[in-house]
Order: sequence, then structure tokens, then C-alpha cells
Amino acid sequence: MKQVYDFLKKAGTYYLATTEGDQPRVRPFGTVNIFDKKLYIQTGKKKPCAQQMLKNPKIEICAMSGGEWIRIQALAIEDNRVEAKESMLDAYPNLKNMYSATDNNTLVLYLKNATATISSFTGAPKVIKF
Repeated sequence: MKQVYDFLKKAGTYYLATTEGDQPRVRPFGTVNIFDKKLYIQTGKKKPCAQQMLKNPKIEICAMSGGEWIRIQALAIEDNRVEAKESMLDAYPNLKNMYSATDNNTLVLYLKNATATISSFTGAPKVIKF
């Protein structure tokens, strides 16, 4: 899991795919955090992507960095604990002007049953499950 976290941090931006009915939806994301031995992402509950993940937690993430790319399949599971939200906001202090750990908008989700595949054109893929 730490290798997946490091890859996403190095990439800076990753792309999160959700579904809305039968239509895929993809958008750039940048938040990733490890808390309580789980990999977390963050968004606002009022955003369509949040509502899509709450309705159907199956997601995919994709990012590129240094000639490699990662694809992650997982379930995005909501964590309502204030401590989980505080940990994310401490990792991204610039978000504190838009979110707080006790507002009704901050949504943190951890990745469950995740399979990450790191690939390149020159080497064999590396699969990481967590």
C-alpha cells in the first residue's frame, strides 16, 4: 500500500473513475493519505463524484509518473470518523479553507479490496493488493 501511496504522491494528479447510471465519469484528483493502515482519498459530499461513490463504491484510479502508470481497482468506503477527516486535512492544510473535520461536507473514503497494477513499456507489471 505504501508503494501505491508513494506513486500517487509523486504523480501529483491522478484520475478517478466512477459511474453514474451506465455512464463512466472521470475527473482529476490530488488527495491521498494513509490513516489507520488504510489508503484514503477525499472530496466534498456535495460534489457529483461523492454521490456517485456513495451510490456505487466501485472505482478505478489511474496516474502516470516517470514512464510508469498505475491502475487501481477498489471499493471506496466512507469513513465518518472525525480523526480520519482531521488526518486528511492535516496532510493537505490548503483544504482547511474549504473543509473542516466537523462540517457536513468533508468526505473521506478508504480503498478496500484494492488491486493496483504498476506498468511500463519496459518491464513486467507489478500487482499490489491491499
